Amino acid sequence: MPEGRTELLRPDGGAARVLVVDDEPSIAELLLMALRYEGWQVRSAGDGVGALRAGREFRPDAVVLDVMLPDMDGLTVLRRMRDDLPEVPVLFLTARDAVEDRIAGLTAGGDDYVTKPFSLEEVVARLRGLMRRSGLSDRHSRSVLRVGDLSLDEDSHDVHRGGEPVHLTATEFELLRFLMRNPRRVLSKAQILDRVWNYGFGGQANIVELYISYLRRKIDAGREPMIHTRRGAGYLIKPAPSTP
Repeated sequence: MPEGRTELLRPDGGAARVLVVDDEPSIAELLLMALRYEGWQVRSAGDGVGALRAGREFRPDAVVLDVMLPDMDGLTVLRRMRDDLPEVPVLFLTARDAVEDRIAGLTAGGDDYVTKPFSLEEVVARLRGLMRRSGLSDRHSRSVLRVGDLSLDEDSHDVHRGGEPVHLTATEFELLRFLMRNPRRVLSKAQILDRVWNYGFGGQANIVELYISYLRRKIDAGREPMIHTRRGAGYLIKPAPSTP
C-alpha cells in the first residue's frame, strides 16, 4: 500500500465491505487477504446460495463474483442479488476471455470484469474505483500498526521496537507490514510471494526465507523473538511473551 493511503468509508463512517464469491479456496483466500490489507471488511462465499445469503446479511459495498460456481452461474447469482442490493457494484472474475462472455456479464448488470489469472493489485484498484463511483468517500489516514512492542507507521515508514528505531529496506518494510496486517496468522510462502513480490517471483520461495532472515536480524536480534516459523506451513508474527 503506498504512502499517504486513503480509506474508503461508508456513510456511517465504517470501513468498506466487500463480498468475495469464488469456489476455489486458494483464490478466495488470496483475495480476502489482499482486501483486508486495504483495511476493508470482507466476507466470502463458495457458491451461489451462500453468496445470496451473505449479500442479505453482510450488505456489501461491492462484490467480487466468479462467473463459474458449482450450483449456479455468476450471472444468475447477480440477477437474484439485485433484488436485495440493486445498486451494489459487481466485479466479475472469469477464466474465459471471449467477447460474448464479457458482454453477457455486463449486460446482466455487472460493472466490470477481470480474467484469470489476474493481478491482485488490479482487482483492488478496480474495486476501489467502483466503490468511489457508488458513493463511498475517501479519508486520508495515518495508520500505525502495532504488534506487542513493535510499531510500524504506514505513512512515514518509521518502524520501532521497544521505542528503538528499526531501519528497513523497502522490501523488508512491505514484508513486515504484511505480517503485521495479519498478526498471529500463519502466512504461507505463496501468499507472501504474491502480496510482496507479485506474480513475477512465482516459485522462488527461497527469497521469502532470505527476507524473513533479514527481518529477524533487525526485529528480533538480542530480543525475545516475534517472527516465528511453522514448518511446512509458513510464518507468523505475534507479541513476545513479555509484551501484551
